[in-house]
Amino acid sequence: MSAEPVIAFGQQPCGFFPRRFLVAKIRTARRLQAEIGGRVVYFCHDSDHDPRETRTTLRHRATGQPAQLNFAVVSKLQRKFSPLYAKRIAADWHARTLGQLTNYVDHPLIDLFRKTLAEMVADFCLEMYRGMGLLDGMDVVRSSDPEVRRRARDVDDFFVDVPYEGELVRARVRDGALYLHEGGESFVTLPAAASGFKKEQISPTRDTRLRWMLSVIHCTHYVTGAGEQAYLRPEDAPEIAYVRRENIERSDEAFAELSG
Repeated sequence: MSAEPVIAFGQQPCGFFPRRFLVAKIRTARRLQAEIGGRVVYFCHDSDHDPRETRTTLRHRATGQPAQLNFAVVSKLQRKFSPLYAKRIAADWHARTLGQLTNYVDHPLIDLFRKTLAEMVADFCLEMYRGMGLLDGMDVVRSSDPEVRRRARDVDDFFVDVPYEGELVRARVRDGALYLHEGGESFVTLPAAASGFKKEQISPTRDTRLRWMLSVIHCTHYVTGAGEQAYLRPEDAPEIAYVRRENIERSDEAFAELSG
C-alpha cells in the first residue's frame, strides 16, 4: 500500500474529444482527491486495438442531431488490428475533420484541434485531452510504455504486439498460437508461435488487466465505470477501495468543452 492515497482510473483513448464517461471518471477522482488528498493517476490503455473505441459522437450545433466521427489511418490492417498507440493517422484526415468541426464545436476547441498534430491515434487523443485541461495535475501512465510492461506482473491471458505484413498488430495468445479476431467467429491465425515473447510486447486482456495494472500503479482507490462494474472482480485486489464514477448524461457522447 502507498504511504499516500493514489486514486486511479483506467480508460482507452476514447475519441479526439473524450467521451463523457471519461470526464465523469476524472471528476470523481478529483472530488475524492479533494476529500482525502494524494495524487491521481490516469492509466491509459493505449494498447487496445479496437477502432470503435475512438468514435467521437458530436451533436450538430443547429439541428442537435448526433454524428459519429473517427480517425482515418493509413491502412486497413492498422485500422483493424494495430494497437491505438501504433495506428498512424492518414495524411488528409486532420484537414478534412477540421473542416467539419464548425458544425459541432466552438472556436476555442477548433483552434486546439488545429494545433494538435500528433501522428498516432493515441498520442493525438492524449494531446487533445491535455489541451482541454482535463489532465492537469495528474499522472498519465500508458500501457504501451515498455518500462510499464517490464514492471508489470506476469499474467496467464494476454495479447502480444508482433509484426505482421509490414504492420504492428495486437494478437491474442491462445493454446500456443496467435490470433487476430476479425469479428464473430472469424479469426486469422498468425504463423509465429506463441512463445518466447519479451515482456515489452505483452499487454493484458480485459479479465487480467486489473491485476496487471495495479502491479504497476499500486493505487489505494480505483474509480470504476459502468462497463467495468459488470466484469471487474474486486476479489482480485481486495486491498483497494472501489469507487463508482459519478453519473453523467449522454455518457457515450463526446465532451466538447474546455475545462477550467
